[in-house]
Amino acid sequence: MFTGIIEELGVMKRITKQGQAMVLTIGAKKILEDVKLGDSISVNGVCLTVVAFNDSSFSVDVMPETFRRTNLERLSVGAPVNLERAMAANGRFGGHIVQGHVDSTGTITSKVPEENAVVFRVEPADPGILRYVIDHGSITIDGISLTVVQVTERSFTVSIIPHTLAETVLQYKKAGDEVNLECDVLGKYIEKLLQGRTAPKGGSQLSEAFLAEHGFM
Repeated sequence: MFTGIIEELGVMKRITKQGQAMVLTIGAKKILEDVKLGDSISVNGVCLTVVAFNDSSFSVDVMPETFRRTNLERLSVGAPVNLERAMAANGRFGGHIVQGHVDSTGTITSKVPEENAVVFRVEPADPGILRYVIDHGSITIDGISLTVVQVTERSFTVSIIPHTLAETVLQYKKAGDEVNLECDVLGKYIEKLLQGRTAPKGGSQLSEAFLAEHGFM
């Protein structure tokens, strides 16, 4: 599990492709301080497993499902990437629950300065994931925990402060670029629980109306 607080920007050193399988070698410093084989590291919001490392880089395998679902296949040598180690049990929970399981890619449709912030508008490739995105809720973009400003039928916006812009790959992103998106997992679990469940009495379906009627909403 991750928190969406980026620890450092890594640099893509080598990309080896065989069909829809890849091995990525990424240059880094901070996250290598305590790295071990088998550790989980979030790379642009994708949870990947360390299969090799040395003093200046680490390597991860990318399987076909990850290749198809994320923007990793479009990375090039020299590209910066957001890196975060799995959350330590004694660490502060600075962001929100991030699994590193990408729901959809998205396209940045605009990037507009607003005083000390920059507002990004993102349109998901799968608009169906917007049912999990709410105003002032959490969303993960390329592994960064961000607060949603506004949601429409096709897109959402986030407002980026200068520190986040300077410390993440968002500083290099522009309109037309693709990003990885992960919705807040809580909404997905709630939706699953509401499907096909029955209320305690009478066998009626557990629904939003039932929860409201019984004081849960």
